[in-house]
Amino acid sequence: MSRLFKLSLLVIIGCSALITNAQNVVITSPDRKNALEFKIDKQKDNAAFYSVKNQGNVILAESPLGFEFENQNILRTNLQIVSKSQRSVNLVWKPVYGEKSQYTDHYNEVIIQLKETNAPGRLFSLTFRAYNEGIAFKYNIKTDQPVIISRELTGFQFDKDYTSWIARFAQDKYIKGSVSKTGKGCERPYVLEMNPECYIALGEAALVDYARMKFDRAEKDSLLLLAALDGKPTYSSSFSTPWRYVMIAGSPGKLLENNFFILNLNAPCAIADVSWIRPGKVIREATLTTSGAMACIDFAEKRHLQYIEFDAGWYGAETDRASDATAVKIDPARSKGPLALHEVIEYGKSKNVGVILYVNQNALSRQLDTILPLYQSWGVKGVKYGFVNVGSQQSTSWLHEAIRKAAKYKLMVDIHDEYRPTGFSRTYPNLLTQEGVRGNEEMPDGDNNTTLPFTRYVAGAADATICYYHRKELKPWIAANPKARMVENTCCHQIALSVINYSPFQFLYWYDSPKDAQGEPELDFFDQVPTVWDDTKVIKGNIGEYVAIARKKGNDWFVGAITNNEARKMDLQLDFLDPGKSYELALYTDGDEKVPTRTHVKIEKIKVTFKTNLNLDFLPRGGCAMIIKKIK
Repeated sequence: MSRLFKLSLLVIIGCSALITNAQNVVITSPDRKNALEFKIDKQKDNAAFYSVKNQGNVILAESPLGFEFENQNILRTNLQIVSKSQRSVNLVWKPVYGEKSQYTDHYNEVIIQLKETNAPGRLFSLTFRAYNEGIAFKYNIKTDQPVIISRELTGFQFDKDYTSWIARFAQDKYIKGSVSKTGKGCERPYVLEMNPECYIALGEAALVDYARMKFDRAEKDSLLLLAALDGKPTYSSSFSTPWRYVMIAGSPGKLLENNFFILNLNAPCAIADVSWIRPGKVIREATLTTSGAMACIDFAEKRHLQYIEFDAGWYGAETDRASDATAVKIDPARSKGPLALHEVIEYGKSKNVGVILYVNQNALSRQLDTILPLYQSWGVKGVKYGFVNVGSQQSTSWLHEAIRKAAKYKLMVDIHDEYRPTGFSRTYPNLLTQEGVRGNEEMPDGDNNTTLPFTRYVAGAADATICYYHRKELKPWIAANPKARMVENTCCHQIALSVINYSPFQFLYWYDSPKDAQGEPELDFFDQVPTVWDDTKVIKGNIGEYVAIARKKGNDWFVGAITNNEARKMDLQLDFLDPGKSYELALYTDGDEKVPTRTHVKIEKIKVTFKTNLNLDFLPRGGCAMIIKKIK
């Protein structure tokens, strides 16, 4: 259970954080920089609106609220405020794992009770929170009869055509555009640059039993984004929606550093005993053979990986609904086998290497309640849910219940394909990671990889399946096949991604196998790098151009820095180190032909302090990585 060790909870009416009159309410963040105003506009049929400011500057102009229901009147106009209640919360909590060892949850909250002034006189409320990291709100609907939501009327109104980064679906490439260029069904988080010192991210948190929200640009207002639900949520009793949020930060890096904001909008850990939840590094076993699996386990032991994963094909063709995930039956299109899975699991136990099994939605939907206790009895440590259905309320509810059920049998979960996180890993930390990202299976370029930290990773962990050896200079058959996809980023770019891309299950060597490694010295970085952290600092970054991130584990710092498709010079100040202490830095850089390995990665060890400034030269699509250890 997550531990709370500092708690201040006050219920105050009329304090300085809340300004009210008969038809509007203003709530401010603890640092007084962010302000949200709720308003009943008499000039617009007593409709409800909200607006957001940061240090007096408009973030969102007057933005609409409300719902359209099937067979009922629109819930939007003819409203009046019935009552208000406020509280302030300031606590610190420790996650089971994370990008930091503890998080602050500090906000001012107001709940506004509303009622229609005409028939049928429906009651509902809105919960607003103002954090130093942004604002969030949700609807609380009271009903004793079935309700079908045909459309959520929540809007995000801008006063200018700000630059934004747009992705149409979860694994799409982010394109730099603007509010007016936003189409239909754009992914969240939706990141915008208001000015060089103000960036925001729009999204949703605590999506558990509702329909997924994306963003549509309004047809009649090019500066208005609307909540676009994937289907029609249906309830038979009172309910609350997921949170809608606006994160606000002074730089792209601060958006990423503050992504615990989304976790704070979720319920605390619901698992009493979390000792079995163990993040770690994973290698995929692609041969689906006993010999291949044993080789992967030996490689994992040698290279300090914690898991191997059997991907699609171990129980038959994954798209065949007749395939039975309770038995080992190799898909002949993928492998000739044989695979003695139980022997492999036992061999892994002897080497302290766990096994993760992939299961496609076809089997999950039919056999979930059977396979989870079965896999636990086999000694399996985790399940990778593949090609899950996402978006609709039904799919959302099923998937989060599938995570809860996995926790019952002490199984960790990795969700692949279109699912994007909204913070549920705080409540059920057996959900270690998920895809929902344009990762290495797409062989993305440096432009993509320098955009993701400030867009997709704001939402949380992403399993981007890092590759290393799958490049033409190391695998000649790739160069001979014009249709083959290959890693075009440099070796140190790929190494750095293991720090930059946060994923508690960190898949390494995705398209590689143990025989590809020939003892290159730089693999020591993969051997040492953790997957979860005590502290995270974005040293510098600009969306789609470059990023440098330092993460701490124990007394050691790991740094990853990459550039986009252009060569770049970068100065990195090590002022995150402790003053007055000396450190040894192992620096991994690209392209030194004098290094007598296939990869030409240069490794230098130098003494540094918090005053050290490194001057680095990056190749196009290049990068560097560092391990910094305190000298005793």
